[in-house]
Amino acid sequence: MQTKLSARLLSDKNLVTALEVFAAIAETRQVTKAARLLGITQSAASQQLASLEEACDAQLVDRSVRPLRLTQAGELCLRHAQRILNSIEDLATSMRHEGPRPISVLRVGMLASIATTLTPPLVRLTKEAFGVEDLTLHAGQSGDHEALLRNKQADLVITSNPFYDMDGLERHDVLTESFLLVLPRTYAGPRRTLSELLDHLPLVRFAATTSVGRRTEQHLRRLKLAAPRVIQADRSSMVTACVAEGLGFTILTPSLLIDGFVEQMPLSLLPLPAAGFSRSITVLARAGELGTLPSEIAAMARDSLREQIGRQMGEVGKAALVYPGA
Repeated sequence: MQTKLSARLLSDKNLVTALEVFAAIAETRQVTKAARLLGITQSAASQQLASLEEACDAQLVDRSVRPLRLTQAGELCLRHAQRILNSIEDLATSMRHEGPRPISVLRVGMLASIATTLTPPLVRLTKEAFGVEDLTLHAGQSGDHEALLRNKQADLVITSNPFYDMDGLERHDVLTESFLLVLPRTYAGPRRTLSELLDHLPLVRFAATTSVGRRTEQHLRRLKLAAPRVIQADRSSMVTACVAEGLGFTILTPSLLIDGFVEQMPLSLLPLPAAGFSRSITVLARAGELGTLPSEIAAMARDSLREQIGRQMGEVGKAALVYPGA
């Protein structure tokens, strides 16, 4: 019986489609939602599920309850389905760069704060110089990039964490940027030290769940400063908007300030008292998969960020940047 069942599964040409439909049903717990997610009709989704159950010779879904619930056999099938679908995606990733057009499909993750600046030149570089036909871009935080790389959902990321604990990556430095003191343009009080500032304005900061938020907290501890958690956010535009309205001050790098200056928020920049606080932006890719593309993207990102920061923030912004080899 087991041999017949295995043969039946392996001979089914629609097995992958059926597994994709089943995984979507397991995720949404509704055939209708799964069909909508996959862009097929409800009847087609139901037919795929029925075919998989026939091939497995087992009921995979309990249809008597709402939302749908997987049976014990369904839970086992789902674990295998996820492994099979992941393996197929790994195969697609490995084969993506073979053939006459070596990089026809590319998935890129990048920091949300620099996405607007880098997207147009990135599109031009990848399509015109490397023949990329299908380009997918994800904007997020460095924590998102780790998941994208580990799950092989991105081929390359432009991020603020080099992920040295991950093997098999090549790393290309873009730039290092110092944190700056960011004040409301209307603020006229003391600013010689962060301690003086904290007596007059609260610190608007990134949430402690973000990389920038954790780095800021570590810097404050080194300075033995206690800054009450008054306002926290997970996007630089939210932080700078609060500062522009006079609700506090913040500590950010030039690349995190680009969107605020493009939107002409009334902000003042100063070198950070007690310097020595910086972060680096790096291009990461799986080693040897993309040829010279990662290094060329790093060079493009460096030039684009330097130009935009100089244009928006002048000498204070440019002075906060250090380039590889400098």
